Amino acid sequence: MQNRFCSAVSSLGVKAMKPMLMIQDASGEYRVASSEEILSAAKGVIARRFRHGESITCVKTCFEFFTQKLALQQREVFAALFLNEKHRILGYEELFFGTINSAPIFPRILAQKALTYNAAALVVAHNHPSGVPEPSESDKKITTRIIEALALIDVRLIDHIVVGDGNCVSFAECGFI
Repeated sequence: MQNRFCSAVSSLGVKAMKPMLMIQDASGEYRVASSEEILSAAKGVIARRFRHGESITCVKTCFEFFTQKLALQQREVFAALFLNEKHRILGYEELFFGTINSAPIFPRILAQKALTYNAAALVVAHNHPSGVPEPSESDKKITTRIIEALALIDVRLIDHIVVGDGNCVSFAECGFI
């Protein structure tokens, strides 16, 4: 039945339409949204889920947050999510910026920021512009140094997430933390 319908529609000169998203412009008219506008709207929806005071309750939530923030970066960026004792968001900062395959990370500065936010816990993350989120040996070493530095000021590192192209790796899930 569907084939006859498709043939009939096609014989009328009607072509299949591609799915599209319509947006309303400033004048109130509707038009097809560009890829950039769709991506921006999606980022806005995700960002609204992670406002100050929202709880971070699972690894999946962290993956969504950090993917939205770091996945499209062209160089390595190291960021931190500062949390209170109930794992509610106090703040987010991108702290260290590097090249296409490394970024300098200073545990002292991370500890200073944690104290500034009066954070009880942190989730840190960085991206791999290569798209492969496999943690390197240097990633593991710096995570150990961060844990040690934060322990001196009674701040706990909950997780270190490596963001790749469409997927992430959690140090906590892998047993590195």
